Amino acid sequence: MSKCKACGVEAFDKHYGIGYQVGRGELSPYERVNRIRKFFFDTDFYVDPQRAMLVTEAYKKYKNLPQVIKVAKALEHILLNIDINIYPDEMIVGEAAAPCKASALFPEFSHKWVVEEGHNTPFDQRPNDKYFMKEGVLEQLDSITDFWEGQTVSEAIEGMLEWDEKKGSNMGRGMYLLNLYHMGGIGHYVADYEMLLNHGFSGLKAMVKKKLASLDCTTGEGIEKRNFYKAQLITADAATAYINRYAVLAEEKAAEETNTNRKAELQIISKNCRQVAEGPATNIWEAIQLWHFATAIILAESNGHSVSYGRMDQWLYPYYKADVESGRFSKEFIQELLEVAYIKTNCISKLRDARTAEANSGRSFGGESLTVGGVDKDGKDATNDLTFMMIDASIHTRMMTPWLCVRFHANSPWELKVKVAEAIRAGFGHPKIFNDESAIPAALAKGRTLDEARDYAVVGCVEIDTPGKEFGWHDAAYMNIAKVFEMAVNDGRCVSCGPQCPMHPVCGGAGKKLGPSTGSLADFTSIDEVIEAYDKQMEYWTDKMVAGIEAMDIAHRQLKPTPYASLLFSDCIESGKDLSAGGARYNHTGPQGNGIGTIADALSVINQLIFDEKKTTGQELLDAVNHNWEGYDALYALVNSEKVHHYGNDDDYADRFAEVAYNTYCKHIENRKNVRGGTYTPGVYGVSANVPLGMIQAASIDGRKAGEPISDNMGPVHTAASSHDYCGPTAIANSVTKMNHSRATNGTLLNWKFTPECLSGEVGRDNLINLMDVYFSQKGMHSQFNVISGATMRDAMEHPENYQDMLVRVAGYSAYFVDLSVPLQLDLINRTELSFE
Repeated sequence: MSKCKACGVEAFDKHYGIGYQVGRGELSPYERVNRIRKFFFDTDFYVDPQRAMLVTEAYKKYKNLPQVIKVAKALEHILLNIDINIYPDEMIVGEAAAPCKASALFPEFSHKWVVEEGHNTPFDQRPNDKYFMKEGVLEQLDSITDFWEGQTVSEAIEGMLEWDEKKGSNMGRGMYLLNLYHMGGIGHYVADYEMLLNHGFSGLKAMVKKKLASLDCTTGEGIEKRNFYKAQLITADAATAYINRYAVLAEEKAAEETNTNRKAELQIISKNCRQVAEGPATNIWEAIQLWHFATAIILAESNGHSVSYGRMDQWLYPYYKADVESGRFSKEFIQELLEVAYIKTNCISKLRDARTAEANSGRSFGGESLTVGGVDKDGKDATNDLTFMMIDASIHTRMMTPWLCVRFHANSPWELKVKVAEAIRAGFGHPKIFNDESAIPAALAKGRTLDEARDYAVVGCVEIDTPGKEFGWHDAAYMNIAKVFEMAVNDGRCVSCGPQCPMHPVCGGAGKKLGPSTGSLADFTSIDEVIEAYDKQMEYWTDKMVAGIEAMDIAHRQLKPTPYASLLFSDCIESGKDLSAGGARYNHTGPQGNGIGTIADALSVINQLIFDEKKTTGQELLDAVNHNWEGYDALYALVNSEKVHHYGNDDDYADRFAEVAYNTYCKHIENRKNVRGGTYTPGVYGVSANVPLGMIQAASIDGRKAGEPISDNMGPVHTAASSHDYCGPTAIANSVTKMNHSRATNGTLLNWKFTPECLSGEVGRDNLINLMDVYFSQKGMHSQFNVISGATMRDAMEHPENYQDMLVRVAGYSAYFVDLSVPLQLDLINRTELSFE
């Protein structure tokens, strides 16, 4: 092994094994980290009612206050009264309104489903994502049901929409899914942690007070801003009080502690909390502590997904450098501190409804991405010691969060590439990697300055974001563009999926017209007519989806502003506007399109077999999918064979249709205006939504049968009959990069699955590095990896007790394989196992 300067604590080329190993030993070199990790896995997930009861009390008490002040007073009431804990071995303390691994509840967004599922389909009886509920909790939740009836964000959204706008959503046919922000809070942003660390809450309050003092309150605008600033001050004071509660608790525990070392640690923790309760961070331990408190309070205010951490190796580096150079802390101590902090992020849990849990299994807040590497604002390599140490922390903990994201550019150091390759080969689904050469142009296309574009961070799964300046509404919806294509070839009707389809009562099978008349495949005379029909259907359905998203945006602004989160955005302080009202510098909305490969292969089948070779007719293909391919065995086998051109094989015949699918979706999303004064930005990925979207879709012309997943993000098709990519990883890279990834300004996503054997040795490692170099040189934006065999995953299904901590890369996120729903597990197993042979 080799060692380089500024490569962290461990050798950059240290080998950590390949793939998951049953019965492996402890992962971290730090005993404390291993103990905390064990404590985490030994602790059950459960539902905690305390936040729900406190927020209800506050809404009753402050019912006559302006809404923004009411929500601020509610957060204050929660932070002043919620139970708090400090756990054994902790160095970083603080919770998000619930104990470790307990889920707080947020009835102001939605409540009815919680009590209904609690009574009828108990959370501890779910097949996956189980939560326990202590005796008496359900009765407590029942007691507040009447109060929240008609007051929730979800009900307000539903009340704004006409049936014509609901019919395509999760409230109707499931053409697109709005449930993330329909049922919960807004996340998917990066707070300005650097500003908070430098100024502390006292500094932020001073900024707010200065703006408040300068207001002209003889105008309606002035009064609205006054309410907003008052709300910000309430939340800032509440945050200070909350952190000081932990300082007191740490002092109390220190007084009782008999172990000398732990007593000293608790005293330092108390001192750290006292400092960051109001003042700026003065060292790296305080900085990490303040970061964690700041994030936990964001999540206590609003349960939005994917509140991410930005370029942590950059904004934390000044503290690291000063502490190491002064001798205050060693590299080894800081490494241990990072690993403890990583595990701490996993303790915050979020209850999802059963349908969402099946489709997007995993009990974290989803998408707590942490970005390292890349270029600085001058375009120079920004790699530093912390870049490597944060990767090592991920390797040593192998937890669901944080979702580690590594930025690469043309001049990224070889040592970093090797470190990342070794992490990938370890087979725990982290990190995912991003290409500055594609992501920076995408950020520029969204109107960023060059400095801002170079400083991008990843939020959620793959979304490109400007830290502390962007409220992007990333992940606003998942659209099934494969379903749009289905209607395009069937005159605005669903292909018959039969009464077994859960949406059958809504759509009425193939008989009820839902979209505009665009003709039938039975009558089209050219591929251009098919593409034109697809374009018209896309325009119609994106209009409906956008109406639903805008209604969600309005409802959140009216009922659930976020004055605390807005405190961590300087532009909100400057403008006097909440994030929900357009207070950020950049206000976007980013829905995702799903099913590129499905459409590409369907168009290829149609063009080749109907128009070029005349081996079948449009009517026969429609009949085949209407009958779920039953009775059409020869045609089904042909469509799923190598005799037909398929996307993912560096085959221009099929790949050009992927470009059609991709560009048509982007065209109908980009540059629309949103209610916050910003624009819509297209994303082309679905995370794991390809599974639930496929579950409620009939058979399709690419060779799917009813209920099978649609194609995975930017990847090729794999049906129950066969994988449609058969020319290896380089061919996939060539196919995928024929699309302009920078046009998808909300991100793209590409999954890779390798067997452990093909990545073994230095040759396997370097093959992986070379593949990524080629893919990124061709302007691919993103990649993420599973290094695991189907055989291992099948064994985990049969013997889950042996694989309790086996992380896999689902799509934009990693989760424990044994916690996934069976459809998600099978989708992972059926992905093509690639090799370099």
